[in-house]
Amino acid sequence: MTKLGRELAAKGINVISLSVGEPDFNTPDNVKEAAKQALDDNYTRYSPVPGYPELRQAIVNKLKNENGLDYEPSQIVVSTGAKQSLSNVILTLINPGDEVIIPTPYWVSYSEMVVLAEGKSVFIDTDIDADFKITPEQLEAAITPRTKLFMFSSPCNPTGSVYSKEELAALAKVFEKHPGIFILSDEIYEHINFIDKHESIAQFDSIKDRVIIVNGFSKAYAMTGWRLGYIAANKEIAAANDKLQGQTTSGTCSIAQRAGIVAYNDGLESVQKMKEAFLRRRQLVYDLLNDIPGVKTNLPEGAFYFFPEISSFFGKKDAQGNVIKDSADLALYLLNEGHIATVGGDAFGNNNYIRLSYAASDENLKEALRRMKEALGKLS
Repeated sequence: MTKLGRELAAKGINVISLSVGEPDFNTPDNVKEAAKQALDDNYTRYSPVPGYPELRQAIVNKLKNENGLDYEPSQIVVSTGAKQSLSNVILTLINPGDEVIIPTPYWVSYSEMVVLAEGKSVFIDTDIDADFKITPEQLEAAITPRTKLFMFSSPCNPTGSVYSKEELAALAKVFEKHPGIFILSDEIYEHINFIDKHESIAQFDSIKDRVIIVNGFSKAYAMTGWRLGYIAANKEIAAANDKLQGQTTSGTCSIAQRAGIVAYNDGLESVQKMKEAFLRRRQLVYDLLNDIPGVKTNLPEGAFYFFPEISSFFGKKDAQGNVIKDSADLALYLLNEGHIATVGGDAFGNNNYIRLSYAASDENLKEALRRMKEALGKLS
């Protein structure tokens, strides 16, 4: 959808993109200055495969100070973005035929990474009435003797759902009964949440040794193009990821790593300002979506997405007589008719929804939702 939106924009059409999963803010100045200083200090050579020791220590400090979690630098592996971190973990853990449990909706690459490892994805379906969160009973029912890994994100892309400490504790109780299952916790949206504080499933000692945290700098510090992510895991898994990465990409960009050290060591002031803007925009979009007949939405507790249900429009026709059959059709219709780029929910495993990103200006959000209401009103 992003590509199609750009093609329309290249023709002179004013397209408002709500499809891109990145903050619309600039990287903080102190982080950019650190990158410039790194160049002047000649950090231009190969970096250690698992990351510079100073960055790994900064990550250890962050996990302790912000999350109350104890790790050692040897348990941290820095990669070229959280996406590579996820891929590394799956490739090191999953053998052909192993099952990976994934709640839906899920980030589009999860299942494809499992395919690359020759594993099998087992999906647990959720819906808007459950705030897109699974229950312990659903988890237990999905587990088989071949289950090797459970992977999820909180805050979630694409729904913005956030698991509470109590909800995570209930899931941890299930995992306690199945000691052969690892838990991959994608926490890249950690700082964009609107509840008391972020909760990690790694806080439960009974399963911590089986939890692999994936995080990074892209969302909280608006560093999407810097490609800087990491895992925190037990030493055996960390060593395996180090070994795999050493034979694929080796260490990630030296300049990005030096900037990452400053980002983590200088505190959360810039993060908080961005979070306040997202909180305001969330309420704005929530109110506007609720004003569109046929659209059903909840109020996400994190990230910068809405995942409204739009199945009431299936079977309706546009002015040319084309039938809206699914979420992909609706997203394409909104692009062509309303010049708004969204993403169909089928890409995330739930066809009755579309994803809207509110990482855009207030003015663009207001105009986009106005166009959306007008375009949907034309369907008959």
